[in-house]
Amino acid sequence: MKGILVLLIVFICVSCATVKTIDPPGNHVEIAHQGKKSYCKQIPRVYSGVCYNLCLLYGEPSQELNIGDAINGIPFMVFDSAFSLVSDTVVLPYTIPMQAKKGPIRVN
Repeated sequence: MKGILVLLIVFICVSCATVKTIDPPGNHVEIAHQGKKSYCKQIPRVYSGVCYNLCLLYGEPSQELNIGDAINGIPFMVFDSAFSLVSDTVVLPYTIPMQAKKGPIRVN
């Protein structure tokens, strides 16, 4: 049981997008990559970490190839999305009532 609990804590701590969107101050979050803002206007609280990462892709175009930090050529966002999927699933009992109570999270 302790191993599962530790594993869940590691998933939550590793996925930055879920941590940023679990309870943002003022119900607002900034989504930008290399100074280029996202076109997303809002994201749902349910699976907000995954939506955050998808909104990183939906933004102002860049004139140069810039995938950000990468591990062996794979963008960090891919790993973060996988961990966010797991973390977002774990926090569903919290995010579903918050979605009903507060609504979606405003972006930019």
